[in-house]
Amino acid sequence: MQGAVAVSIAGLAPEANSANAPAPAVPTEARFSPASVRDIARALAAKPYSPPDEKLPDALRDLNYDQYRSIRFLPEHALWRGDNRGFEAQFFHRGFFYKNKVDLFEVVEGRAVAIKYHRDDFSYGEGLGKWPDEDLGFAGFRLHAPLNRPDYFDEICVFLGASYFRAVAKGEAYGLSARGLAIDTGEAKGEEFPLFKAFWLERPAPGASSIVVHALLDSKSAAGSYRFTIRPGATTIFDVEMALYPRVDLPHWGLAPLTSMFFFGPNDRADVEDFRPQVHDSDGLMMLNGRGEELWRPLVNPHNLQISAFADSNPRSFGLVQRDRDFAAYQDLESAFERRPSLVVEPIGDWGEGEVVLFEIPTKEEVHDNIAAFWRPKQLAAAKSEHFYTYRLHWGPDIAKSDTLARFTRTGISTRGEGVKLFVLEVSGEGLKGLDPKSVKGIVSADRGEISNIVTQPNPQTGGWRLSFQINIKDQSAVELRARLAENEAPVTEIRVYRWTP
Repeated sequence: MQGAVAVSIAGLAPEANSANAPAPAVPTEARFSPASVRDIARALAAKPYSPPDEKLPDALRDLNYDQYRSIRFLPEHALWRGDNRGFEAQFFHRGFFYKNKVDLFEVVEGRAVAIKYHRDDFSYGEGLGKWPDEDLGFAGFRLHAPLNRPDYFDEICVFLGASYFRAVAKGEAYGLSARGLAIDTGEAKGEEFPLFKAFWLERPAPGASSIVVHALLDSKSAAGSYRFTIRPGATTIFDVEMALYPRVDLPHWGLAPLTSMFFFGPNDRADVEDFRPQVHDSDGLMMLNGRGEELWRPLVNPHNLQISAFADSNPRSFGLVQRDRDFAAYQDLESAFERRPSLVVEPIGDWGEGEVVLFEIPTKEEVHDNIAAFWRPKQLAAAKSEHFYTYRLHWGPDIAKSDTLARFTRTGISTRGEGVKLFVLEVSGEGLKGLDPKSVKGIVSADRGEISNIVTQPNPQTGGWRLSFQINIKDQSAVELRARLAENEAPVTEIRVYRWTP
């Protein structure tokens, strides 16, 4: 590494070959403690920002997608291969979009040892040029563990590109991503993308069921440290401990950011000609706010950028969810959208006042991540301060618990005359069984327009209920809607919040 980062990492007390030998820029071995990366980040934030190292040999600088994909790490060279440690690590070559050099270390008995790049750890496709077998560093890494069967190490998570990372649970395929930090998302001056520029992988104990990874984050505006404790399973859990050190005031920053794709769904496929009924990695934003309210916001692919903010104090959880898990809902044999994970953020401790922010960006292709969600604290993060947060990431299926309120599962909208829209909402859940239709009512509100003809009834075809209503929107302006079912004023469903736009 170059500049300030090299000085900070060298502060881990590198081993010297002799008493007078200078410390290397990136020590091959150094003492390591749980506070080491936090100390590096704090020192890093006190110095001017140093851009990432993007220097690459000519043969790697301008690779296209297919050429980069042809470079594969050899599984037999995986870190901890055959050691019965419950995990293996494989590494990504630099090139294509991934030019930034990422330093990797293995932590063993309180010492951090550099993981060196070797050309022979990879296989290469035809037509690639030649480059010297020097230490190029890596673009990122992935972890493998016995997830779907005990005799095979499945890929469970990937850290690759800026501060992005993805994970899967048992039986799932990759979908949405998480990020380390959001800065200036949606601001006119453009978004800043912090980078994970170094990782420390703690060597797991024999037969371990969890692994610890430390990460150093850096950007023009802030530095930070992260400690991930990763536990793969039917739901894969990341326990995240982060420390943030702003170089400048951060009025527009986001904690625990999530990034996903929503192209179209049953009620949002205008101008889309496609044989598939739905195409998305996530179909809604779930929130359990500090007042104990369960909220559901279906996603849309808008004609114009949409930004929604849900004010709260001490949120209990929020996340981007893939609620529809039926193949028939997607009909895609290759993408397997029904197997994409949901990702829910569970704050540990009080996060104070702020808002869950949702960005929905127009897209005409499913290859673009056009959905972002994160927690934005009310108070800015002041320059030269430090901030500590702990949270848990749940990657896995959206499984209702025994005490979960009934959920909205489908929306239908049709026109009933000029300016009049009919909404038909389907609801399902164990708590709906045995309800007396005479005691159930639909509660619907809107910030504009006139609500009428609210009807609630059991749906014998689904075993759930149906809530329908009409709204007269004469001026064709956007409308914020809230709807739920209640029995004798007690809620029996989550609250469905939705923005209808003309």
